[in-house]
Amino acid sequence: MTIREKFEKREKNFISPFGCLSVQTKGRSRKENNCPIRTAFQVDKDRILYSYAFRRLKHKTQVFLNPTGDEYRTRLTHTLEVAQIARTIARGMFLNEDLTEAIALGHDLGHTPFGHGGEMVLKDIFSSAFSHRAQSLRVVHILENTGRGLNLTYEVKDGILKHSKGFGKIMPDNPRKLPCTIEGKVVRIADIMAYLNHDLDDAIQSGVIVEAQIPAQCKKALGYAHSQRINTMVTDLIANSKPSGDELILNTSDRISDAMSALRLFLYENVYRSEKVHGEFVKAKKIMSELFSCLIEDERALNKELVKMRLPALHLNGGSRKRVVCDLLACMTDRYALSLYKRIYFPTPSF
Repeated sequence: MTIREKFEKREKNFISPFGCLSVQTKGRSRKENNCPIRTAFQVDKDRILYSYAFRRLKHKTQVFLNPTGDEYRTRLTHTLEVAQIARTIARGMFLNEDLTEAIALGHDLGHTPFGHGGEMVLKDIFSSAFSHRAQSLRVVHILENTGRGLNLTYEVKDGILKHSKGFGKIMPDNPRKLPCTIEGKVVRIADIMAYLNHDLDDAIQSGVIVEAQIPAQCKKALGYAHSQRINTMVTDLIANSKPSGDELILNTSDRISDAMSALRLFLYENVYRSEKVHGEFVKAKKIMSELFSCLIEDERALNKELVKMRLPALHLNGGSRKRVVCDLLACMTDRYALSLYKRIYFPTPSF
């Protein structure tokens, strides 16, 4: 019996009937030999962790563009916080922690530079159907490994695609929009728990809001500190999630659910749509739009950047030139996009 098989046997004795066992995976797009040590979902987690797209997250905006302060969150630290919260929930519910962590680590790989502002730009100039969640799937399925992708399992790719909820319901009424595993659903909730707390922290640190503005309902129900709020949300979810037939229904108490909704609305109105944040995104829109136009027109420059970013060449991408430029821009970090813009549009002194 291999080490992997011993772990798979342990999963059967440990994981809840609602969880997804590694041996139950629907498999990969391309068949490959099993690892003798790691389960299928452990392999996926490692592939995501060692990808170029994952490393780029450290220089992508969470809320505040290209922050100079060392303590502000980036898309990478957001991802790590989501993974930690999701894994804690999975452990408390006896679910598959490896599957949960793999989905969490990969959920934002397709996020654009300049945060959701960059995403809105690509909706405007490329396609109204563009979304970072679909782009994240495209990264792991096609763009990594210069066109070969990471060949992840079906369950991880499904969780990545269906992790996001925007400002809509955390759990949509349409079951087709929900992840196929309970672990994927946990990541959806962990994502909002993470950003509600760390975006609030960063907004206070930046001076966009002050602590006194936080709704009293939120402080009273969730706690007055970051650690208190996270602990309250996680323990409440675990305590209130119950089986219903052959499903585990994820749920929070009305008091905590109402407080989370109030905090979410508060952040949208006072942080994400604040004058300070919006003003920076106006600048980002100009940069992204002009880079898009330049790269569409200049094939030589486009191919040069594709090579530098380790992305599939124009003839290997399988999409239109607009699709290729969109992929390139979405993969860029904030600082890469700013540097490229400077090289293209800023004059170089002659002496």
